[in-house]
Amino acid sequence: METEHWDIIIEPQKKWFDFKLKELWRYRDLIALFVRRDFVAYYKQTILGPIWFFIQPAFTTIMFMVVFGKIAQIPTDGIPSYLFYLSGILNWNYFAECLNKTSNTFTTNSSVFGKVYFPRLVVPSSIVISNLITYAIQFFLFVLLLLYSLTNNNFSFQFNSLLLLFPLLILQIALLGLGVGIVVSSLTTKYKDLSFAVVFGVQLWMYATPVVYPMSSVPEKWSWLFYLNPMASVIEIFRAMFFHLNTVDWHQYAYSWLLTILVLLSGISMFTRIEKSFIDTV
Repeated sequence: METEHWDIIIEPQKKWFDFKLKELWRYRDLIALFVRRDFVAYYKQTILGPIWFFIQPAFTTIMFMVVFGKIAQIPTDGIPSYLFYLSGILNWNYFAECLNKTSNTFTTNSSVFGKVYFPRLVVPSSIVISNLITYAIQFFLFVLLLLYSLTNNNFSFQFNSLLLLFPLLILQIALLGLGVGIVVSSLTTKYKDLSFAVVFGVQLWMYATPVVYPMSSVPEKWSWLFYLNPMASVIEIFRAMFFHLNTVDWHQYAYSWLLTILVLLSGISMFTRIEKSFIDTV
């Protein structure tokens, strides 16, 4: 008797870390479709369209320059204020967008998930990739302002070996945002009020991250708290890449990667278990 061959076998998950990433790779075409949907459809019916990618970080930078630079007079370690604030906003926005949009994966896609099977990780993965395109566009704005500073002698730039870490830094932001987002998404299927706390919590998290102030302004007795915040070292290393700062703590950066991996593994493990039964609680 000839053995039947099945393309997809749906079975109960028996292991905590059985992520089935090969299955996710097989659905890469679907990920590409979701990326296109997220990127194109979001601004399709707006008047300014993709210009919003530049307007949002630009106006936020101006607001920070007025509030934190002129009024609060927070130092920027000798870096032009618009570059200092934009460098923080650029990286923080990518993390926050990944977190916020993946945190409601089950609730916003329940109608689709209930009708057809595909690996549910396709959706949060596509969100991270589509936000990466937005990051690339806004990074172009950062480069333009950096060149403007160079031509006006407001700033001097030399090649820094830390720039080789740039792809690794972006990968860490993406993995951390994905990990925290799918942890929250898994929990909100059972605890609905958690979704209301996400936006508020992300805002508080930003002020616990050196986005609007340098690490050099943090009292030494409180610096240990930043070991608990992986995004703190990410933003400091990004600034060190372009602004030649000497505030990089490699122990903190290694620890931030450890936290990122732990959060990601925990998130995927929870997500892949919840996806089998979430339809009963959403």
